[in-house]
Amino acid sequence: MPVLIGTSGWQYNDWAWRFHQGVPKRRWFEHTMTWFRTTELNVSFYRLPPLTTFQGWRARSPDDAIITVKASRYLTHIKKLAEPEEPVARLMGRAEGLGPKLGPILVQLPPTLQVDVGALARTLDAFPAGTRVAVEVRHESWWIDEVRQLLEERRACWVWVDRGGQPWGPLWRTTDWGYLRLHWGDADPAPNYHRHSLAAWVRRWVDVSEDWQDFFVYFNNDGRCAAVDNAITFAEEVRWAGRTASRVPGIRPDSWS
Repeated sequence: MPVLIGTSGWQYNDWAWRFHQGVPKRRWFEHTMTWFRTTELNVSFYRLPPLTTFQGWRARSPDDAIITVKASRYLTHIKKLAEPEEPVARLMGRAEGLGPKLGPILVQLPPTLQVDVGALARTLDAFPAGTRVAVEVRHESWWIDEVRQLLEERRACWVWVDRGGQPWGPLWRTTDWGYLRLHWGDADPAPNYHRHSLAAWVRRWVDVSEDWQDFFVYFNNDGRCAAVDNAITFAEEVRWAGRTASRVPGIRPDSWS
């Protein structure tokens, strides 16, 4: 299985001429999935689409597409993981419209939410058996052994997080697949990443991933279309390391005329 590389969304106005040039906005999703095998749905965080929208994404994407879904902020930021059964059921009832193209569910916690092992356990238990759940924390209080042990027991993935070209938080392995999110780079112009920073992430992955089934990598630094450009660089570094990367654009965004 190749390293699965994609962007966190595709509906950004400054991508219109850098990446989507000449493509009607209603077809930006198809255009993105032509170039990438995977994408991370950010729209589901802000407003959970109806089942028919997920079914449409399934129908409009290539046969090998893998679509990751970011959990609704109602679950994570409003309810703060309290009484998760109903919002999780609603999320999965919609996301099932992706069928076999459904990738992991990303549960991103708010930066103000401090550790609550019980609430996280109840949330993970609310997902149907076999669901791949990735957990991204944004408060340092979660960096404790009890959280790691819970994720290992529930076979949920601890998300590796990059901030400014450096790891933020522990680089735990809690299941047999991995997930990396890159939010803001260390190069000029912002929010781009230096190649050496991306190469360092590839080395970290190579060092620990011998028995991993999958490794999902999503670029969330959407400004100036940096996410697309950096995804291309990351794929190059993966191939130079002797590994296989999923498809990425053959032309860098700034070169699109």
